[in-house]
Amino acid sequence: MNLLEPIVAWQNDLAAIRRDFHMHPELGYEEFRTSDIVAAKLQEWGIEVHRGLAGTGVVGTIRGNLPGSRSLGLRADMDALPMDEVNTFEHASKNPGKMHGCGHDGHTTMLLAASRYLAQYRNFAGTVYVIFQPAEEGGGGAKRMVDEGLFDLFPMDAVFGMHNWPGMKVGQFAVASGPIMASSNTFKITIDGKGCHGGMPHMGIDPVMAAVQMAQSLQTIITRNRDPIDPAVISITQIHAGTADNVVPTEAILRGTVRTFTLETLDLIERRMEEISRHTAAAMGCEVNFEFRRLYPPTINHAAEAAFCTEVMRDMVGATNVNPEVKPSTGAEDFSFMLLEKAGAYIWAGNGSGDHRDAGHGMGPCMLHNGSYDFNDELLPVGATYWTQLALRWLAQPAA
Repeated sequence: MNLLEPIVAWQNDLAAIRRDFHMHPELGYEEFRTSDIVAAKLQEWGIEVHRGLAGTGVVGTIRGNLPGSRSLGLRADMDALPMDEVNTFEHASKNPGKMHGCGHDGHTTMLLAASRYLAQYRNFAGTVYVIFQPAEEGGGGAKRMVDEGLFDLFPMDAVFGMHNWPGMKVGQFAVASGPIMASSNTFKITIDGKGCHGGMPHMGIDPVMAAVQMAQSLQTIITRNRDPIDPAVISITQIHAGTADNVVPTEAILRGTVRTFTLETLDLIERRMEEISRHTAAAMGCEVNFEFRRLYPPTINHAAEAAFCTEVMRDMVGATNVNPEVKPSTGAEDFSFMLLEKAGAYIWAGNGSGDHRDAGHGMGPCMLHNGSYDFNDELLPVGATYWTQLALRWLAQPAA
């Protein structure tokens, strides 16, 4: 691997910073300690700091010493998950019910390392904006930063994101031209019937049977309405009804999630779900209330920027360690909101299989959103070098 020597030399310092973040996880919009440390580090390295976007967001501005007008943004997420950590090693979470189970502690540290390098050398033309975002885990922090003027206050030509990816070796990267993460959406369908004695069902209107029929019918959207080569998921994850064995309840509720890789398919699924819910309920003599919440749109990389990232990664680790057309994940990512506004790309960096974890890790796999997860500190100089080389090469291009 072609890593930047100064960043490699900072390995121990970076690991200490990352593990400190891991020990003190903070949930979305509560990253007060984390953002204080980020801002202090940036200021220590002579970087202009802006605070307050999306509450706890931090943006650093790093200007090169050479003349040039190009600019780009590099984004890292800072928040933890509302879950308990089962690891017992020294740097395990000290905050019950909060854990860096997705590696945002590592993302923040890698971007800090790149910021330090860029600020120390400044041998480039143009401007790098380093974006430390709150509330990726369901809080929509990226959208809030955009809505509060991120791209107006910091005009940039493109914006880039990165996520660690368990199962890929450290030193391996993946990207896709087009969708790389799915949209995230939730639904709640409330069916109102008429309660009665379970032994006299003809005296009521059974919402449970309507829910059963509805649950089966909704899957026909995937098998009969959706284009078979356009992946999508409808998962009914909850059905709630009744409190007693001999009572037909008055109400039944279905909840779940929908994932798609295009907005057009999402439009189709939402429309058909509402139609099927309404007509199925009517056929069973029930009333229905259909609620559909669009949380995160699909994360869709721009082709030119994805290709640019691929070349940077290949020069770092070799072509055999870069997958330029990885199969997308049905997980979701709010960096999607930034890509709706700006050209850019989102890539995955290998986090290993879990062998890096200190003694005292949980018995579960080292997968994202798992109580046994831990970020791989070997990735820190790799990700930081990628960020730095991406910025330097992007800014070295001729002005548009």
